[in-house]
Amino acid sequence: MTTMNTTTTNITANGAKIAIVTGASRGLGRNTALRIAAKGSDVIITYRSKKEEADAVVAEIRALGRKAAAFQLDTGNVSSFPAFVGELRAALQHTFGRDTFDHLVNNAGHGEYALLADTTEAQFDGLVNVHFKGVFFLTQALLPLIADGGRIVNLSSGLTRISAAGFSAYSAVKGAIEILSVYMAKELGARGIAVNTVAPGAIETDFLGGAVRDTPEMNKTFADMIALGRVGVPDDIGPMIASLLTEDNRWINAQRIEVSGGQVI
Repeated sequence: MTTMNTTTTNITANGAKIAIVTGASRGLGRNTALRIAAKGSDVIITYRSKKEEADAVVAEIRALGRKAAAFQLDTGNVSSFPAFVGELRAALQHTFGRDTFDHLVNNAGHGEYALLADTTEAQFDGLVNVHFKGVFFLTQALLPLIADGGRIVNLSSGLTRISAAGFSAYSAVKGAIEILSVYMAKELGARGIAVNTVAPGAIETDFLGGAVRDTPEMNKTFADMIALGRVGVPDDIGPMIASLLTEDNRWINAQRIEVSGGQVI
């Protein structure tokens, strides 16, 4: 059984929405969690190994006046999900005063760069387990805890619309997520749960070791493909996801929304 480390705030009953953001100790997940909190929601984040970074995000959410919790979770390990759900259920009741949460952002993930001829089975399985199988079965496990009228956002990639050599396996599993999101929207619609996919374009994060962020040549290559003339940053993505969870966008459902600045148009 995977050990769950938790960090929580004091119990208060404020009637706020509660969002879960997976893989939120850094990068897009961190930015998204903070932007959701800034809009008035309480936030639960998960992290795989960076507990100190997760604790720092929890502290930032607290500073915004919201409640927060951080759970260790390997989203590629389906066998750990029952323990996670059990601890989540307890935290919802004892820390947030709720039996349910409202919003799920399936953000956790990693990148692999390898040509089709060079991709190993281990690389392939890792991508499938985290980006597709994990999303499928984690969402399934959380369905009893998602409130009717809630929202689910699954993260995809701009690489499902355009192609770049070396990303065949990564893009294929992200394509699977886009189809899965449509089926989630179909099956969960009776509960009033809207499901959408957000597909970021090239962005400056730790993805692939920070390649786009830290390699000037690569950064320029992608920037030249984008109508707005630069690659994205987390602040271009997190606010959009946070906005998608609000009532202003309650009628958006089963959509793939690319956030890329106009990449390859």
